[in-house]
Amino acid sequence: MSTSAPSSQKTPPRRWWRRLWRVLVVGSLGVLLAAVLLDRLFPLRLPAPDAGSTVVLAKDGTPLRAFADSDGVWRYPTSAGQVSPLYLKALLAYEDRTFYRHPGVNPLALARAAWGVLRHGRAVSGGSTLTMQVARIVMPMPHTVTGKVVQIFRALQLEAHLSKAQILDIYLNHAPFGGPIEGVEAASWAYLGKPARQLSHAEAALLAVLPQSPSTFRPDRHAEAARRARDKVLKRMQDEGLWSAAEVADARLEPVAARSLRSPLDAALLAERLHREQPGERRIVTTIDANLQRAVEDRVSEYLSRMPPRTSAAVLVVDNATLETRIYVGTAEFADPRRLGHVDMVRAPRSPGSTLKPFLYGLALEDGLITSQSLLVDAPQDFGGYRPANFDEAFRGPVSVAQALQQSLNVPAVDVLDRVGPNRFVARLANGGIDLRFPSGGSPNLAVILGGASTRLEELVGAYSAFANSGVAGTPRYTTAQPAQPRRLLSPGAAWIIRDILSSNPADVTGAPLDGTLNAQSAIAWKTGTSYGYRDAWAIGVTDDWTFGVWIGRPDGTPSPGQYGAVTALPLMFNVASMLPNTHANPRSPRPASVSAVDICWPLGGLAGSTSPALCRDRRTAWTLDGAVPPTFPERDVSAWMGGLVTLRVDAHQRRLSATCHGAGEHAVTLARWPALATPWLASADAAASALPPLAPGCEPDSLEVANPIRIAGISDGAVLRAAPHSDAPLSITLRALGTVEQVQWLVDGRLQGSSSGAAPMRVALPQAGMHQITALADHGAFAHMSLSVLPPLMSFALGPRSRLTTP
Repeated sequence: MSTSAPSSQKTPPRRWWRRLWRVLVVGSLGVLLAAVLLDRLFPLRLPAPDAGSTVVLAKDGTPLRAFADSDGVWRYPTSAGQVSPLYLKALLAYEDRTFYRHPGVNPLALARAAWGVLRHGRAVSGGSTLTMQVARIVMPMPHTVTGKVVQIFRALQLEAHLSKAQILDIYLNHAPFGGPIEGVEAASWAYLGKPARQLSHAEAALLAVLPQSPSTFRPDRHAEAARRARDKVLKRMQDEGLWSAAEVADARLEPVAARSLRSPLDAALLAERLHREQPGERRIVTTIDANLQRAVEDRVSEYLSRMPPRTSAAVLVVDNATLETRIYVGTAEFADPRRLGHVDMVRAPRSPGSTLKPFLYGLALEDGLITSQSLLVDAPQDFGGYRPANFDEAFRGPVSVAQALQQSLNVPAVDVLDRVGPNRFVARLANGGIDLRFPSGGSPNLAVILGGASTRLEELVGAYSAFANSGVAGTPRYTTAQPAQPRRLLSPGAAWIIRDILSSNPADVTGAPLDGTLNAQSAIAWKTGTSYGYRDAWAIGVTDDWTFGVWIGRPDGTPSPGQYGAVTALPLMFNVASMLPNTHANPRSPRPASVSAVDICWPLGGLAGSTSPALCRDRRTAWTLDGAVPPTFPERDVSAWMGGLVTLRVDAHQRRLSATCHGAGEHAVTLARWPALATPWLASADAAASALPPLAPGCEPDSLEVANPIRIAGISDGAVLRAAPHSDAPLSITLRALGTVEQVQWLVDGRLQGSSSGAAPMRVALPQAGMHQITALADHGAFAHMSLSVLPPLMSFALGPRSRLTTP
């Protein structure tokens, strides 16, 4: 019996599978542990979301100014949801079609790239995924085999730590686009002048390929190379059926034209201000209208080219409905050292000149002190040693509140402030957003209404918006997150009356709207101001839709002689106003119920219906607030003060009878007295009707005689004068005021020449030929008046080479 040899032992198939499974599990765990260990040893260094460059944007997203990071890179923060879908489609189709499917690397693409290098000795196809490109962007590495291995590792890290959306956003923000430009949003603005969300097919293809070789494909330097690269992307899009043949054909027709690279620099000082206030923000959206901003900056630059050297300007325009700022020009030429262009004059404290007067008259209306047509006196006055004069050094005598405000007369404004109270006025302004700044150790006084403190253009514009918003002022807003801070500055009625007065002010300056060309909805209520020494020229305007302010001057505070509000700032203000659209978003409120129109009478100031026609020398229609019709201000500092309405006893010859005096035909008469300081400017009939009758013979003097008349000595009334021939000195004469020991103000043709004390001599200049009116006005109200005629100087005629007319 034979026995067979034992068969060789074989491992059951299931045991092989178990071993293979163990190897795979152990290997996977080893790879996983190695990956975790490498990830811990070599962590990712991702760009900090709050680091890098900052861009300040207009309301519509247009960049106003970019602030480069510490490396000088311009980068505008964006995300996939904020760029054109055309760009995203072109980017992924050209760079990484499997972006949303691979784990960070594409083995097939890498193998194809490696085979190309082995076969051709050079790279003929790319093997890098978009994630790998992001890995090289965030952590630069050499283009070597070792560098490629590190790049693959970093790509896997990115995929492990971030979502696809986060990886894509890093690429969109950090991809190189040539020069200092990084990110598609910055590239779109820098090369194409538009946001990345508005890219056309051709533009999307260009920006998709540009990061492959930024220096070679830069459209501002190599337009033809950029066009060829763009067309390659367009062909790929058509071949893969992503864009139609018609779309690609149209895209090929677009030329590759790029602007020269420059950082945007609109509203530069506002952008700098907001960047300083929000240093951690990378994207700051303002309320600025980019198109209006650029247009006004160009207009200001052109306008200032005709101004004296070192002159700068500031313009601020606010939407009344929202108080959002649409235009912010802080300087005429940003960073121009001659104009101190780095100084933001929107927020620089400067003397406001006369721009505060509308608020004073509004407060006086609320107090029931005045109506729009109340009688004020524009004449030399002494307010406790303070003697204000008008800008043109002329005086106009009796004027209405409306005239005083429209013509920006100084003496009436100081008179009203003296009755309102400087401290109360300054407190009201502070409540409305105007925080006046006084010199060291200074306090509110009467000079504040003429510019004796400082404020800012933004505060003035915010306060003037009250005239369009029923008396409620607010703070100009530069971002939508900034609160408007509404504050009650004036009552609706007072704001309405003051705006009506300012809207009726004619302006005979370049750029002013022609009379009758603007309707009530678009009429401009405006006010100018000039600080002492021609240092600041202001113009503030209000329409239904807008409040706008202009400042012109020298930032260093040196004077600009001859440059003042009405001739310097006002024309520019009207130019800016003409550029603003009518939005009709803030229609003017109807006349408040607290405002009514009544007829009043001068000189007493009462209702015409309650005043005898004989006492109503000048009937005027006035706006009143809450039915208040106050009398004309009583006179101050007049030794012979008397009420406006005076009842006297006179005899049959209209001679005044004193207390113990009687005469035939005795009867009572009533006079409406004008303020004594206004008398020199009255028409002869008004002066006669207001004059006191002479005292009857034998009657004892009464208190009405205290204000003794004065007379002018030194020349006769009606004299005719002529300057001496061959004299370059202007004609002048020496005069004296007789009959007073008080201070006397001397006026020539309404302009203040100077003052003298008592009978002290006064030298009066008469440089122009023609008729001149000379007035001597004493502090107690007495005055003297005379007329003179000055003839032109005699002409010299040559009689021969050695002969001439001579005058002894």
